[in-house]
Amino acid sequence: MAGQHLAIFLVLLPAASIQTTVHHSHDCPDVDPTLTPWSPGHDVTAQVVVGRGQNYLLQSSATFHSLEIRDGGKLVFADLGSLHDREIILKSREITVGRDGEFHIGSEACRYQGQATVSLYGRSDDQKNTKQFLVMTGGTLEIHGKQKLAWTQLAQTVPAGGLPRGTYYYDSTNRWTRGINVRAIDETSGAVVDLADFDTYESEEESRRLANFIDRIPPGRIVALAANDEASKNLEESAKSKIRELGSVEVDSLGHRDPWAFVGVKGNQSSAVEQRIPYVDTNMTGTATASARFHSVFGLFEVDVASEWVGGRARCTFSVNGSAGEYVINLKDDVTSWEPGDHIVLASTDYNMEQAEEFELMPCGECSNHQVKINGKAKYTHFGEVSDEVDMRGEVGLLTRNVKFQGEVEDECYGNNFCQFFDYDTYGGHLKILSGFKNVHLSGIEFTRMGQQVVGSYPVHFHMAGDVDEVGGYSRPTYVRELSIHHCFSRCVTIHGTHGLLVQDTVGYDTLGHCFFLEDGVEQRNVLDHNLGLVTRAGTLLPTDRDDNMCRTMRDGVYGDYVPLPYSDCQALSTFWIAHPNNVLINNAAAGSLHGGIWYIFHRKPTGLSDGSAPMYESERTPLGRFYNNRVHSNGMHGLMIDDGVKYSLPTASNPQEYLARSYGRYKPHQNADLRQPRVPAMIEGLISFKNWLEGAWVRGGDIWFNRCAFVDNGIGLTMASEGTFPNDEGSSQQVWNSIFIGESENVGSPDGARVWGMGGVKHTERSLPQFAAFPMRGLDVYDGPILAESCTFKKYAQAPQYDRWSSAIGFHRYNAWQNSPRNNVSKARFEDVQGRVFVGGRGLPGFDTEDLDGDKTNIVHDWDGSITGYPDTYIVGQENYLTRNPGCVEKPEWHAHVCSGNYAQLFILAQWPNTLVMSMVRDEYPDHPMTFTGPLKYDPHSHQQYQPVVMLEKSYTIHWDGRAPESLRIYPINFDR
Repeated sequence: MAGQHLAIFLVLLPAASIQTTVHHSHDCPDVDPTLTPWSPGHDVTAQVVVGRGQNYLLQSSATFHSLEIRDGGKLVFADLGSLHDREIILKSREITVGRDGEFHIGSEACRYQGQATVSLYGRSDDQKNTKQFLVMTGGTLEIHGKQKLAWTQLAQTVPAGGLPRGTYYYDSTNRWTRGINVRAIDETSGAVVDLADFDTYESEEESRRLANFIDRIPPGRIVALAANDEASKNLEESAKSKIRELGSVEVDSLGHRDPWAFVGVKGNQSSAVEQRIPYVDTNMTGTATASARFHSVFGLFEVDVASEWVGGRARCTFSVNGSAGEYVINLKDDVTSWEPGDHIVLASTDYNMEQAEEFELMPCGECSNHQVKINGKAKYTHFGEVSDEVDMRGEVGLLTRNVKFQGEVEDECYGNNFCQFFDYDTYGGHLKILSGFKNVHLSGIEFTRMGQQVVGSYPVHFHMAGDVDEVGGYSRPTYVRELSIHHCFSRCVTIHGTHGLLVQDTVGYDTLGHCFFLEDGVEQRNVLDHNLGLVTRAGTLLPTDRDDNMCRTMRDGVYGDYVPLPYSDCQALSTFWIAHPNNVLINNAAAGSLHGGIWYIFHRKPTGLSDGSAPMYESERTPLGRFYNNRVHSNGMHGLMIDDGVKYSLPTASNPQEYLARSYGRYKPHQNADLRQPRVPAMIEGLISFKNWLEGAWVRGGDIWFNRCAFVDNGIGLTMASEGTFPNDEGSSQQVWNSIFIGESENVGSPDGARVWGMGGVKHTERSLPQFAAFPMRGLDVYDGPILAESCTFKKYAQAPQYDRWSSAIGFHRYNAWQNSPRNNVSKARFEDVQGRVFVGGRGLPGFDTEDLDGDKTNIVHDWDGSITGYPDTYIVGQENYLTRNPGCVEKPEWHAHVCSGNYAQLFILAQWPNTLVMSMVRDEYPDHPMTFTGPLKYDPHSHQQYQPVVMLEKSYTIHWDGRAPESLRIYPINFDR
């Protein structure tokens, strides 16, 4: 016995020594000799204060009513190590770290290895309960869980059903195939690679064809056979012999109308599985089945065959499905830090964010450093390829951390927690950090069931903290890194009145309201680097958080009986809500939101608690911080949005919208935010935008330039809009260079879960589609102007009139009440596999409907070098626009356009007293073809109306009105080479 005990001790010693060496490093806070071991137990009434001279090492779980650490007090979690099963759980209704108080779980140099949880409990109807963890002036919060990879990307597509090439199902009910049906199945992928049916009732020749078919199947391939209706009458010996070689013993007994199913592997008779049932009659005979499971490099898959006479009819079926038990996925990065039992999420790579899926990781001894095994199989396809040189590999985020903050919640919604919108309890915990804290650094933490539908209560919230980097006197700048924030009830990370914060390697998944949220329009110098946000759902706090139902229903904040308009007041929910341009966004992924992925919104003046802290217009005119290598996809409206503002005034009778509703804003970046100083272009570099339901990117304002970006499978790739009139920021333009636009990529999506499923135009293959089946997809959406598109490549756009779909590489903004500039220029364009380079649109066409607004009639784009049309220095105009055409124009009926040469300009016509007239303009050369303009502005008796026709220089035009001519009329020629 002694020897046995000694042997066990010697085996365990090395592991214990390693743990002790790591755990007892001088950098580990829990080895501080001044700490007093502490196991206070559980008392829900205890209001505990840890103060001067009290330095505690928490060694076991504890429960309090409240915990306050202040005046030199310190609380440190003991690290029991990763090999210890016991978890330390600290439960309290609230926790406060006050002046000179310290709270530690691990350290930056000694990451916590055990299991630790901070659990905040209580209900919203208890008025004394805030359910918060609060860090106040002078407080220190240092929490550092295990260092684990935050998120990565797929290195190979994960197919729906768990098979590399998808599942397979066949039912003879849909196609009558009497005799013996055969499927040859690839043993490495589970794909059906060959199939045929042979009417062995009809002739012996069919039987010999069957024998030859089986003979050609390579050894090792899976073979599935089924009798349908009657298969025995002319099944002769050559076929029976080949079937016997596969391992069948029932084929020699196959009788008249017998159901028979078989699965085997050619060259391995022992693998055969089969069943035959003697025929009784067409109703009562029954079903013969054969099923077999096969191992492959990606996991298990099953082949099922059935043959039957039931209910008066014969039928056979074949199916190939991945095993529900396990599947190995391939990933871009080394994921050896992920462990069995961890949970991950696979982002949607389709238009529907709800195709994101969660999985638990299983032990996988055979996995490489870049593989994990998931428990279950994917319901949807998750694309994992670089296609057409565009990286559309889906993201995979880690949800599990060994250190956790959580809120304890009820089983269902109750009280005043907006139960009309949510059927679950949304009153979670929250972590709030106030100004003047001593040190805050967070890494390797999981946050779940955190946040509340209460303003100011978010999972991680820096509240009016000011400068938190060197500028604020912090020698160790503040950061949050490697956080897993999921299934939370209000945002992810809120940066409010805070500057210089680093948010890095953080996952925000399945949350309510804007996820990464900058609040008041003054937050600057913050760096958001390599964060992943996905499944961003609607919340109630701000109009811009809400869905359409919430928008119309929540009216406490509006004036009088005003009913909010979702499109103009709300519809702005975004994963990254950037309320000031002077912040850095690099390497982030916005992988699914109800509305937007990344949204730059502009506060004309600071709002909320920051009101008055910056000059008027400062946000709208400040140059953009770096924007590089970000990804936006699977968003319900826009991938990237740079436009609009928030309402900064209280509601009135004349302006009844709620405070902070979506409103007007225009971005005009200038040096030092001063319009008198030079313009500073906002550079969007390396953006990848795909599978966004409406637009890959929409930008409005002054100089905004795109370089080396990719727009793939979006309803509209890129819309660059100016002011809607002539450019408000004189001399500015929007430009895109060296970028790629793809209409229909190899990522066809999944029929199950697709919002729209239909036939593609480039290939005769079904795929998911944006908006509706006849939506006219386009790459570059020409609108307003001036714009420039230079050295861009367009691929895989096709007009598909057979499906009422008029897609094109270059198109025009539909239902355009405003204008198009003749200085919208395209040069050095390249087209590959494009069947529709341009489409202007037209009344009555599917997807264009009436399309009779002012801007619809004045569509124009300049082909600078002939790379679109083959005619340098020409203009593409609508085929019904007689203001711009001339006898030398080339007709392009397939584009609904003409290609014309000449010199063009715009007229900017302001009319007042009255401002409700319809203007009719006619080119004197074409008196029978006038063009009418109604103007875009809503009726206001104190304002003007504007009309913006495109005209040719050195031509004469006549203007008519449908009533008495306006008393005031001003005409400006704009957008032409003087």
